[in-house]
Amino acid sequence: MAANDPHVKIKDELYRIEEDCIHSGKSQFNAGDRWAFYHYCLGIPSVVLSSIAGAAFLKDYPELAGAMSIIVTVLTALMTFLKPSERASSHKSSGDQYLALRNDARIFREIKLDQACDAQAAIDGLDEFTKRRNELNKSSMPPARRDFIKARKGIDSGEALHAVDKKDK
Repeated sequence: MAANDPHVKIKDELYRIEEDCIHSGKSQFNAGDRWAFYHYCLGIPSVVLSSIAGAAFLKDYPELAGAMSIIVTVLTALMTFLKPSERASSHKSSGDQYLALRNDARIFREIKLDQACDAQAAIDGLDEFTKRRNELNKSSMPPARRDFIKARKGIDSGEALHAVDKKDK
């Protein structure tokens, strides 16, 4: 294909979309993992301490029961305010959507673009992928910078490659 062939420029843009989706998706998954960890770090102690506080109250240790109840109240308030479970779920959902978009863009680029698309169909396909990416960028919760840095390191080390992509062709 010639450099001025619209398919070449469309392929380049599809590669960009795929790369963006790999980084964004992995960042979202990292953020989801982090928030799931926070959920357990707040939730498990809350459950354990509330059980111990109840037992301490029944055994007539009011000071211990009171102190643990205060800690449980703080942990529960943090769970209610931060909503780590909801955040983890939201980040995972965004990560799944980014990976679906990446897969769809790759299949379009690798299989459909040259085989079944005239210039206008190729442009229309690219427009659809661009629109999906932009909507996903707007609707997704932003991951923390550390989630992105961790994602980039993982991607650079080959975590995002399929076995077929690692083979010499």
